[in-house]
Amino acid sequence: MPTVLALETSCDESAAAVLRLNNGCLQVIASRIASQVEKHAQWGGVVPEVASRLHVEALPHLVEEVLQEAGQSMARFDAVAATVTPGLAGALMVGSVTGRSLAALHALPFFGIHHLEGHLASVRLAEHPPRPPYLVLLVSGGHTELIRVGAESEMVRLGRSHDDAAGEAFDKVGRLLGLAYPGGPAIQALAATGDSGRFSLPKGRVSKPGGGFHPYDFSFSGLKTAMLRLVQALSEADEDLPRADLAASFEQVVADVLVERSLLCANDQGLKTVVMVGGVAANRRLRELMSKRGQEQGIEVHTAPLRYCTDNAAMIGAAALQRLVSGVNGSSLELGVAARWPLDKTEVLYHSPPPF
Repeated sequence: MPTVLALETSCDESAAAVLRLNNGCLQVIASRIASQVEKHAQWGGVVPEVASRLHVEALPHLVEEVLQEAGQSMARFDAVAATVTPGLAGALMVGSVTGRSLAALHALPFFGIHHLEGHLASVRLAEHPPRPPYLVLLVSGGHTELIRVGAESEMVRLGRSHDDAAGEAFDKVGRLLGLAYPGGPAIQALAATGDSGRFSLPKGRVSKPGGGFHPYDFSFSGLKTAMLRLVQALSEADEDLPRADLAASFEQVVADVLVERSLLCANDQGLKTVVMVGGVAANRRLRELMSKRGQEQGIEVHTAPLRYCTDNAAMIGAAALQRLVSGVNGSSLELGVAARWPLDKTEVLYHSPPPF
């Protein structure tokens, strides 16, 4: 039963987990997350230098806690994994150095994991995970992408956001409405009492140079601007700001756009399964709408378990175990970190010399 210790420090969540593969099923033996949300809330967003310092403070304790809970000594692991890209460089370095050091000290393979590959693997932590091929809507604070996942770790991006990710749009609109950071949960709570049809908002589209639109791509900057102008107009008219209706209308149009383009892409690709992963995949309205419209179109919808939608180390361990059992020997201990790296080039993370 292959077992890994996994670390995640790509942004503002410090996390450690122990995972085991038992008869083809992933088992999360222990998982711990130290959130930095309260620390960053006073600035309305993540401060990279603060995030790095908090990772340094939290990660050793998290590793100790998961080892104790798992009742596992380092000698009994088959590998150590850590996120190495993409993310905040300083934050990534904390997890990467910790992971590589533990691997070197205990003569274990080290797996440098692409953060998005971790999100894609998070659905494998569900009780009944889907089998590829399928289309993944990866929707989080930093990413909004449509990715076809096939056998043998095949990952092909078919759609993306050309500006803000959906999660960024939630945060920015949340600030506009005077809500707490992060914006996603705050907007969802407020929208529950609002009228989602009160305000008409644009579904941003991305033009092609030769005319027409990219059918599977996203743009949320126009929606964000429309919300700003709407709030300004209501304020200038001395109206009481209908924050619940504004939140509900915004949440609805985001969900509509994500669902419509995901299902269009799946149908065009001949795929009968759509998977949702990432922090925004925890949004209740999005989950319900995708399930309803997917059922209407004969498309099966799977979502990563709620506790594994936001950043966590269990998904990093899941990705590492996939690589380990497929015969990958691991990454070089000289592998560094990169703030950006394309998902379709993850294979080179396991080559020598390392790409960065």
